[in-house]
Amino acid sequence: MHHKTLLIFNPIANLGRAWPIASTLRRLVDELGGADWSGTVYPGHASEIAAKAAAHGYKTVVALGGDGTIHEVINGLMEAPVEKRPKLGIVPVGSGNDFATTMNIPRNSEDAMRRVFSGTPRKIDVASVMDESGRKEYWMNTLGMGFDSAVNFHSREVPIFQGFMIYFLAVFRTMIENYRPFTVNFSIDGESREKRTLMFTVTNGKREGGGFMLAPDASQDDGLLNYTIVDVISRIQMFSAIPHFLKGTHASLNYVETGTFKKISLKSDQPLWIHADGEIFAGFSSHVTELTLEVIPSAIELII
Repeated sequence: MHHKTLLIFNPIANLGRAWPIASTLRRLVDELGGADWSGTVYPGHASEIAAKAAAHGYKTVVALGGDGTIHEVINGLMEAPVEKRPKLGIVPVGSGNDFATTMNIPRNSEDAMRRVFSGTPRKIDVASVMDESGRKEYWMNTLGMGFDSAVNFHSREVPIFQGFMIYFLAVFRTMIENYRPFTVNFSIDGESREKRTLMFTVTNGKREGGGFMLAPDASQDDGLLNYTIVDVISRIQMFSAIPHFLKGTHASLNYVETGTFKKISLKSDQPLWIHADGEIFAGFSSHVTELTLEVIPSAIELII
């Protein structure tokens, strides 16, 4: 039987802890009207499944995983024409679940699943990133360059803990191993700038890393993206800034710049470390020095 809803499940989300959660949801899904299930088996698979789901006429595609799974699903959905693009549902079973938290989607998987079948669609913005080679991806929560990307990369090497603690420990390792300022020349909505920085983060969502409030005032349907730029500061200052980034009060610091935009083009004096929604866009061996970031208003209908 072909249902109107397809669930895309990442069995290794949250270091494999998502598997038993998904198992308990099958009966609930049947009670709510039923859905087809599809599991991911390799990186990028969720994108392929979501794109095929749109082509096969599914009305709703549900990302059952963490921010990385949502990221892949959105990339698949964005391949479909707007008029054939399925609605997006989210059941958060990842480690950080930052975007789901921003969108007030219940952390309890059963409550989130019920909302998928009974909630109201809301159009939200998506963003795109493209490098100098023309490689393009879509993202929905945060994209980081520099320090917070290194934190993200190191967080993958902390298998013992869950959630926020993974990222908190990765912050300290990054302070020691990856203190690397870089200079960016950028055009923000047509205005040219130059900045020496340790971290340049662009956001559509409010938070990343399991609880760091990068953009507490961000809205996902205003047609704008937010940015946070941190000046070159000492490691001691970086340590003292952590509570501000946790509470979302970092804009008050004289070495932090925040703002909004629709499109940024930038060029760095050295290769950039880049994550998009926690997924590696350009790692420690990166050769990427140029990026274009742009908001795509009302691109996805999210069931909330």
